[in-house]
Amino acid sequence: MGTAMDMAAKAKDPRVEAAISHWAPRFVANGVPLTDFQEVTAGVERWEDWCSAWSARAATHEALGQQALADGFKHSAAEHYTRAAVCYHFGKFLFVNDMAQMKRAHMKSVECRNHALPLLRPPGERVEIPYEGKLLYGNLRRPAGVVQAPIVVMCMGLDSAKEEMDDYENRFLERGLATLAFDGPGQGEAEYDFPICPEYEWPVKAVIDYLETRHDIDPGRIGIWGVSLGGYYAPRAACFEKRIKACVALSGAYQRSGSFEGRPVINVEAFRVRSKSANLEDASKVALRMSLKGIARNITCPIYIVAGTRDRLTSPDQAEKLAAEVSGPCVLSVIEGGNHVVNNYWYRYRDQTADWMAAQLAVAKC
Repeated sequence: MGTAMDMAAKAKDPRVEAAISHWAPRFVANGVPLTDFQEVTAGVERWEDWCSAWSARAATHEALGQQALADGFKHSAAEHYTRAAVCYHFGKFLFVNDMAQMKRAHMKSVECRNHALPLLRPPGERVEIPYEGKLLYGNLRRPAGVVQAPIVVMCMGLDSAKEEMDDYENRFLERGLATLAFDGPGQGEAEYDFPICPEYEWPVKAVIDYLETRHDIDPGRIGIWGVSLGGYYAPRAACFEKRIKACVALSGAYQRSGSFEGRPVINVEAFRVRSKSANLEDASKVALRMSLKGIARNITCPIYIVAGTRDRLTSPDQAEKLAAEVSGPCVLSVIEGGNHVVNNYWYRYRDQTADWMAAQLAVAKC
């Protein structure tokens, strides 16, 4: 007979087990303290308790932010609020089984990041971008002391959102690049109004049109960056939008299959919900629209492609196919042992892609 501990371990929800096994590098690399990841996941046995557990931990960081701000420590408040936003985000990011609870956590994530934005170094600004009669929301940050900064438009993935982007933003900002992390159709704040959009050149056009209305951004030096599903969206946009001068694609697909076989069940359900599909058959039709085949040759700007050999969601041959088809200068970095988005070896590409982007957008080395 097994011990009570053994029985409890066996009873753990396989969705939670998968989360513990695969997500630690991403959570920690993007701002969740390691101890938080260990303690929160150790206390969750059912996936249904995931969002509430992370929201409780996020509330701890939020309270620390409130206290720091009340005491006049603005920099500390920004840090606490940013951690709170990330913890709320990771509570909701795939929690489509309870949309009401997911949205409550999501709005707390947005609220906390919004509290942080004016306190950050450099500060950020929440922006509204007109799109198809409604709005897309983004966080715009500009490097200190630059009158007209080049900018990196940051494209989210299936389950990422602009509130998760602080580490990536800071690496660009430190190199003199502005950043605009935005929630596109089917992502973050836009997931309630718009379904996933395989033709991502449409929202990117709206974003660049908006940037051209600003006087503090250099419209002649616009780069694009995408992570996971955004690693498909960014090069997709670069196929059509010639105002893009450089592109970074992290673990994106070259061509999606219509089959969801072998993919994590919670990711599949998130894709179905965020594509606003009634069933997997309809979701499959959306997935099949995600293809760079035959159009990647239109990418004439420089592109930097990153893949990991142990990626369970996007195999490295997808990156190789994209690299083989583009027409412009290409850097292909396939990282041995790298997981999805290579978060386990983030130091092999995050600074490198930021340096590369700064060079492409003609920023002096620093």
